[in-house]
Parts: sequence; C-alpha cells; structure tokens
Amino acid sequence: MERLPEKHELKVELLRFLVADVETLERAQKGAIEAATHEEAKPENDKDTRALEASYLARGHALRLEELRIGLAAVTSWQPRPLAEDAAIVPGALVTAEEHEVTHHFLVAPHGGGQRLAGGCVQVVTPRSPLGRALAGKRSGDDCEFVVDGRKRELAIVHVG
Repeated sequence: MERLPEKHELKVELLRFLVADVETLERAQKGAIEAATHEEAKPENDKDTRALEASYLARGHALRLEELRIGLAAVTSWQPRPLAEDAAIVPGALVTAEEHEVTHHFLVAPHGGGQRLAGGCVQVVTPRSPLGRALAGKRSGDDCEFVVDGRKRELAIVHVG
C-alpha cells in the first residue's frame, strides 16, 4: 500500500484550505456590501434593483461565511485518532477502498467534503454525505453501496486506519 500522509498532516492541509476559503469569502462579502451601500448603487428608478441584488448577495455570503466558520472551528477542534486494525469507520477514519480495481482514499472529517488533499490522493468525506453515510460502521473487507447523481456505486473497503 502506498504511503499516505498521517491524519494530523491531512488535518493541517484541510485547515489551510478552509482558512483560504474563509478569507476569499470575506473579501467577496465585503465587496458585495460595498456594492449594496455605494452611492452609485442608489436606484435611478423603480426598476433599478442593483442595490437590492447586491444586498441579497451580501446576505448569501454572510450565511455561507457563518457555515464555513463553524466548519473551520469543528476541524480545528477535531482530534483524529489512530484506529485499531479491525475498527469500524467513524469520523476521523482514513479509508482505502476499491471500485472497479481503482483505489480511492477517503478521510472522514467534520467539514470540507469534496476537498482533495495530499496532491489529490485523499478525498475528504463528511459523515452527512451519501458516501459518508454509506461508509459509517463498515470495516475492512466490507462492501458499501451509495447513490451519487442518480448512479449507484459500490466500494470494497480495503483498509481502515
């Protein structure tokens, strides 16, 4: 089996991505607020909705930013621990699975689903995702099925660490 980074290394990498996402969204929200409140955003007539649209965008950014900050806090406080050889998949597990002879690596984390770590070798999966729910409780040697985009997929669990 190829050497994967340790879980704490993956956590640090995930935190870097989440911090960057928060910073990017903070800048976008600031821009939307400025656009909504700028003097030139005042409506010229009753059909001019630029300021209103910018305020909706700023509100959407604020909601997403709050979600990201909660996720960042969850990952920051998360302490992934080593698992026993025969352990079931739980949050914090680093899972190796096969699908049609293709090997996949998943880190079950509290936030950051879909993010690719370790140069793209490890995909973050949250317990709330379809894959995360399908993996929960499975052990090395088990199979799991899940549906994504209307397509049924089956994975063979090779290793849980």
